[in-house]
Amino acid sequence: MVKVRQDAWSHEDDLLLAETVLRHIREGSTQLNAFEEVGDKLNRTSAACGFRWNAEVREKYDNAIDLAKRQRKEKKRANAVKTTKVSQPVEPILQDAEEDLSSSTTEEPSITMDSVIRYLKRVKKDYYASNQSKLSLEQMQKENAMLKEHVSNLEKKLESTEKQFATVQEDYQVFMQIMDRARKMTVLDDQGSIQSPAFRMDKNGNLQQVANGSNQ
Repeated sequence: MVKVRQDAWSHEDDLLLAETVLRHIREGSTQLNAFEEVGDKLNRTSAACGFRWNAEVREKYDNAIDLAKRQRKEKKRANAVKTTKVSQPVEPILQDAEEDLSSSTTEEPSITMDSVIRYLKRVKKDYYASNQSKLSLEQMQKENAMLKEHVSNLEKKLESTEKQFATVQEDYQVFMQIMDRARKMTVLDDQGSIQSPAFRMDKNGNLQQVANGSNQ
């Protein structure tokens, strides 16, 4: 089942991540193993846990990390005394690799070429996973910026449309007022053109209406 989570890290998630990483350091395990353990518990990928640790959590536990490393070295020395084995001198870079590669079940203080190769492969894997997470974050940030710009353009267009609509409403009101005035003036003109009826008396003494414009 593929682990896919988009929700934010809570304080409890960060605390679990820190405690697990410190425990693995004390026990001589690698941080990658710690990330995988936390990923199984939180249903997240080990890459996401590693990115969270390096980007947000690690800087808050510098003193605790130093203490855990000292405890790891003390445990290794105690194991070396118990097994009465003397390790051969090695190069400084191999000594650093031994500290990160040692595990809680390993009592052998010496290292082998295979262990160094495994360590370098894990570092490479973790490096690519971290870079992938960074690229995904950068892509999301770019898309977010583009969406903000698009929303801003739409808001400007909406504001312009509202202004145009207000202008059209004003023009419509003026037009309706002009039409109303014209209608009233037409009614008044029609009323003024109506003439009073004319009458005349016929031979029998009766009144007879004369048509308008008649010359009789």
